[in-house]
Amino acid sequence: MEQKEREQLIQIGEEFLDENLLRIVISNPIDRQGVSKVKVRPLLLRGELVFQAEELVGNQAFHKNFNPSECALYMADLLDGKLRQMELESGKGQVRVLISKKGALSMKVKRQQPKISAAPLVSDHNRQKQYILEEGRPVPFLVDLGVMTQEGKIVKSQYDKFRQINRFLEFIEDILPKLHKDRENVIIDFGCGKSYLTFAMYYYLHELKGYSIRIIGLDLKQTVIDRCNYLSREYGYDKLNFYHGDIAAYEGVDQVDMVVTLHACDTATDYALAKAVKWGASVILSVPCCQHELNKQIENKLLAPVFQYGIIKERMAALYTDALRAEILENQGYRTQILEFIDMEHTPKNILIRAVKQGGKKDNRTEIGEILKFLHAEPTLAELLLKE
Repeated sequence: MEQKEREQLIQIGEEFLDENLLRIVISNPIDRQGVSKVKVRPLLLRGELVFQAEELVGNQAFHKNFNPSECALYMADLLDGKLRQMELESGKGQVRVLISKKGALSMKVKRQQPKISAAPLVSDHNRQKQYILEEGRPVPFLVDLGVMTQEGKIVKSQYDKFRQINRFLEFIEDILPKLHKDRENVIIDFGCGKSYLTFAMYYYLHELKGYSIRIIGLDLKQTVIDRCNYLSREYGYDKLNFYHGDIAAYEGVDQVDMVVTLHACDTATDYALAKAVKWGASVILSVPCCQHELNKQIENKLLAPVFQYGIIKERMAALYTDALRAEILENQGYRTQILEFIDMEHTPKNILIRAVKQGGKKDNRTEIGEILKFLHAEPTLAELLLKE
């Protein structure tokens, strides 16, 4: 990249790196062994606007905070020999940058018409909605996440995450009668990841509702576990602990009241659901992810013209998988709902399976078997729970 082009990038960065920024994604790596993608977002830390870069290297994520000038230089460095593409979204406009294989810069800038006054951190429409975690009431983990300011205002670019957290808590609010007021409730979050929903669950149930709870978070990434345990100690959440481990092999408890599994990939969801049934958990909340198993097995002559389109087959296999999971849980004595969940990690909308242990087992083995024969498939959960 020529010096003039580099200076142009820095100038554009300084123009758009302010409180109006929504997101920046820098991708298309030159060296596959190094940084593969970088996401930049604005944060308010101790009342000061900073820009946090999340660098993805292999399966790990590293975070760095910059002031506007530092961030503009950092982005120019990335596009000068490491990554080839940048997409910037802001209330002030959009920027698209492409770097050719020969290092030539191509940039498109679309500026919005200036407004008379700056946009508020939360729009008027958003203010009308009443949430479980109230706007204007600071929550420590939301402040650290950059979702809230120190004063409890919602950062405009983080409003979707704020909405997702509250939607998840609404699902929990509905099942409060199934939790015990007179003893400690044990809750396990399989595949907890960065755990902002886990922290929200602890805060809501223990701090706001006064339930005696113990929450265990389980994940395969040790760096994530270490970070979550550090934050748990910082907040004084002494009954919120995180462990490194695999869902299928976990035997750390004998009795569990609620099992949560969010984005456990493919059959990991099935192992988590089977564990929940084995423990006799009163409540199961599951947001499945990337259901490949049925997609690889599914075969049907009648539907062959439909299945020839890969994306259609993939989506139908995912829907069949979740419907079968719900029916199998019904067979195990759970009243099950499939609900729409706001999912910021994978798709704009996703499915949440909510199962509550209630009543007798549904007599539906014959129907489940017929569906499996129709699809020429045998999902893992059926193998785990329905085999005699």
